[in-house]
This record gives sequence, C-alpha cells and structure tokens, in this order.
Amino acid sequence: MKYSLNWNLETIFKGGVAGMEFKAKMDVLEHQIAEFKIRLKNLVQQHQVVQMSNLFELYQNILAGYLTVDLFVNAWAADDYTNPAFRPMQNKIAQLGAQLAQPEKQLQSFLAQLSATEFAELLDQPAFRNLQFNLKEQRQKAHYLLEPTTENILDQLRLDSLNGWSQHYETLVAGLTLSFEDEKGQQQTISAGQALNQIDGYPDPKVRHAIMQAYEKMWTTVEDLVADTLNHLAGARLTEQAARGYADYLEEPLALNRMSRATLQTMWAVVDAHKDIFKPYLARRAQLMGVEQLGWQDQTAPLTKLGTYRPQTVTYDEAAQLIIDNFAKYSPKMATFAQHAFENGWIEAEDRPGKQPGGWMESVPDIKESRIFLTFTGSPNDAATIAHELGHGFHTSVLQDLPYLRNDYAMNVAETASTFAELIVNDANVRNAQSDAERLMLLDAKLANPVAMFLNIHARYLFENEFYQARQAGYVPAVQLNQMMEKAQKIAFDNGLSEWHPHFWASKLHFYADDVPFYNFPYTFGYLFSAGIYAWAQNQPNFEAAYVDLLRDTAAMSTEDLAQKHLGVDLTQPAFFEAGVAQIQADIDEYLKLSLEFL
Repeated sequence: MKYSLNWNLETIFKGGVAGMEFKAKMDVLEHQIAEFKIRLKNLVQQHQVVQMSNLFELYQNILAGYLTVDLFVNAWAADDYTNPAFRPMQNKIAQLGAQLAQPEKQLQSFLAQLSATEFAELLDQPAFRNLQFNLKEQRQKAHYLLEPTTENILDQLRLDSLNGWSQHYETLVAGLTLSFEDEKGQQQTISAGQALNQIDGYPDPKVRHAIMQAYEKMWTTVEDLVADTLNHLAGARLTEQAARGYADYLEEPLALNRMSRATLQTMWAVVDAHKDIFKPYLARRAQLMGVEQLGWQDQTAPLTKLGTYRPQTVTYDEAAQLIIDNFAKYSPKMATFAQHAFENGWIEAEDRPGKQPGGWMESVPDIKESRIFLTFTGSPNDAATIAHELGHGFHTSVLQDLPYLRNDYAMNVAETASTFAELIVNDANVRNAQSDAERLMLLDAKLANPVAMFLNIHARYLFENEFYQARQAGYVPAVQLNQMMEKAQKIAFDNGLSEWHPHFWASKLHFYADDVPFYNFPYTFGYLFSAGIYAWAQNQPNFEAAYVDLLRDTAAMSTEDLAQKHLGVDLTQPAFFEAGVAQIQADIDEYLKLSLEFL
C-alpha cells in the first residue's frame, strides 16, 4: 500500500483559512457563544436548574467547534511555520476563546452557588449521569475565580501576556537557521526544526557534534530575546496563580492533570533512586559508538554500524505496515484506526524545510477525526514516533460517542495511550530482528525512550522547578538560565555525559506552552503508567475491551482512582513505578549481554 506523506486538511474545511467554510464556522461559533451568554444569564437570573441539560449541550458543541477551528489554523501554521499570515488568525481564535471564557466562569460560579441538595439533584438528571465527575470539577474550579470584572480583564490581558508571549516564541523560532559542513565537505543550511531532527538522528558522530555546536551558537545569538519571552510568560502565569490563591506554582498543573502531589513526589523519588541503572547502558553505548563518553547529542543518535551490519532505512509505507500489523496483535480496533488514518491522509510526515519542530496529535471533534504532525526521516525510531501519535488518536476515537467533556482527559493519562502504542512497535522491532546486531540496534532505539523519560524529562522538571522559584524573586537572565539548565542536566544524568545543552531551555517548545504549566512531568508519568499497562496486557484474556474501558474513564475520575479501578494499584506508593523500572532493567541487561560480541 502506498500512503501519502502529506495530510489532507481540505476534508475539515475546504479552501483553507481563507475559504468560505472556515469563515462560516467562525461565524457560527461567535453566534453560539453569544447565545450561550444569553441563555446562561436567563438561567442564572431565574435559577432554572432544570434547564441545565440544554445549556450544557450547547456548551459542549461550542467546545468541540472551538477545538476544530483551533486545530485547523494551527495545522496550517505548523505546515508552513515561517509564514506569518497565520498569526492574525491564531490571534482571532484566541479572542474567541477569551469570549467563551467569560460565560464558562459564570457557569462554574452558578454550579458553586447551588446548594448541596440542588447539586445532587442536578447530577441525578439523565443528561448528567455520564458527567458527574466533570460537573464536580467545574464546581471546584469556581473556588479559584476572582470577581467577574477582574476575570474579564484577565481573559483579555491573556491575549497579550500568556498567549502573546507563547506566539512570540514561535515567531522567533520560525526565522532561525544554522549552517554546518557535512561528511562530504558540503555546506548545509537548515531550519531550527530540521536541526533538532539531525541532532537526534544524524548518523555521523563528528557531523552531529558540529550540528550540536552550531545549534548552541544559534541559540546564543537570540538568548536574551528568548529569556525575555520565558520570563514574561512565567511572570504572567505566577501573577495570575497568586491572584487566584494557588498555594504554589505546582498546584495548578497538578489540578490540570487530576493528580496528587503525593503521586508526583513518589514518581520522582523512584526515578531519582534508579537513575544509576542507565550508567552501564550509557557507558556501553559510548563504547559501541567509539567515543570515550556520550555527549548530549548522542542520547538518541542511532548506532551506525555493528561489525559488518549496517542499519537499513525504513520507508514510510513499511513503517505503516509494521504499526498496523503489530497493533492488531493487541487490539484489532487499534489496527483498524491506524490503517484508516494512513489511508485517509490524517498524517503530515514529509521531511522538508519550513515545518514546525516536533510532533503532535490533535482531534477534530466536529468530524470525529484526528490529525497528526511529525517529520519522517526513515530511521528505525520513526515507526515508534508515528505509533506514539496514533496512540493519542486511538484514545480520542474511543471517546467519540461520549459527551464532549468526557473527551477532556488530562495530559498525563493522554501520554499513557501514546506510549503504550510506542512500546508495542518498539518491542515488535526487537522481536523481528534477523541477527544479534540488528536486535541490538533496535533495542538501543527502544531504550532511547526510557532515557528520555527518566533522565531528560527529569532534567526539565528540575530546571523548571528552580526557574519558577527564582522567577518569583525577579527576572532570571539568560546566563543564569544556562547555568540552571546545565546543573539540572548534570543532576538528572548523574554527570553521565561529556557535553551538555545549556540552551535547552531556549530550544524546547514545551517550556513556552501557554495553556499547560509544567508541561513535561506528565510524559514520565505516562511512560511508567503505560509500562504497567503493557505488563498487565500480557496476561489479559480480553485485553482490548479492558483497555478501551480504561481509556473511556480517563476524563471521568482522578488519576489515582483510574489506576485503582482498572489496575488495582496505589500510585502514591512506589511499587507500581518500580515495576516499570524492572522492565527497563531487563532491557538494559539484555543490551549489555548482546553487545559484548561487538566491543
């Protein structure tokens, strides 16, 4: 089967962002938001609790439509990252979001004002029996609201504070390029997004090192501008959190992830206690790569040779078939979903200049589809990357018959489905190896993920924690941010690398997200949670049904309750996370054993 490397956005709205269909949808959304405000005002004034079901139906339709137009514009912008034409449209959608925020908060306040009896009667209505957790959550959010006039001002200010600084970062990155000399002596110029892919995967270690040095130099030229962006974004967030009465900067991200502080602390304690298991792996990897010690740029770089074996590049179609075939071994529904996504142009995978760095999946609720953005280079890791994003898409697909608020799962459990799908493909790659050399290379690719989740993500968390503490006292200049970043990396990797990436704070898009503070720690949780599900899957006679049931509950309870209900585990205790560590240790042991013959 031949699949397109480019996605189809025309099936969402024909004619792009300038087309009549998109403009019509924007008009509909503005009308729906205005109607929502009027109906909510009448309901509040007359205290018509019995009319809440109709209001919530309209509210959820607006949310679905808003996410659809937001995805559409962001997809066009990611596809052509250097084109400033999409910025005004992104701003217009942000303004729509600000308009919706006002009645959303009024709705939350109204729910909070209901008596316990009235609220219980509301939850007992047939329309809300699938939304009881979500309504309780909405009621709880009212505790952090300020008086309405102040809330309205904050919503408008956010367009030029959190939203504005996040967009400013994207504008900065879009214009960055670097040059390097390849192994043939040819001068190459690439975008920041392409450079990130090359640092992760360029096969020649000397060229990769040169790209890393050029990458650091590139960020040095704009470090003060980027430091301004990060400081103002964090400053706006801290000011708003303080005004709302959050105890500290972690309370909001924990609430967004429906996760307790005890679970977060337990997870990081386990990670910190077991980071030494990676030392023998990193040391052996350095030997196989012919260097004394790995540098930052060598973490995920592929092994280019083992004896006489040379890795083969993978075509996009081969990667697609590998994913479909191995998804089917766990869940026919996952395989069917993946094939449908490939066949219907849901994935943008072409390797070309001008694309946004990184990868993501977003749902398109209005047409019950997804869109996936990434860059395919043909490395063995790429199939796992596609599987990761398809895992997100599958998660969304099993919720489509539920009320829209039941689609609003938190980021930490969102990373569970994606990482589970990635594990399936990584394990399949290792099992299908035709020789010890190929098996070792594929096992090496698999181990890149736990290295990222345990060490790289932990460094991000340590940095962000220290940065937010310092930012509360005042502006943190670029030179100090570099020092914080390098310190965090050295702690997380236990000084296990020869070179560091002090400008990682500048290069990582995740630090500049305007909607999710502390974007990074959910990845580590998702990895460990999915590892537990993966182990559990091996002994489930009807895994697919049990897995789908778990996914359908991800926006209907806390993270701890989800784990207790479906897996029977207590996330505030280390045992569950340590089971994930044991799986990593088994892979490292096999790696060390297999690699002996290639030293």
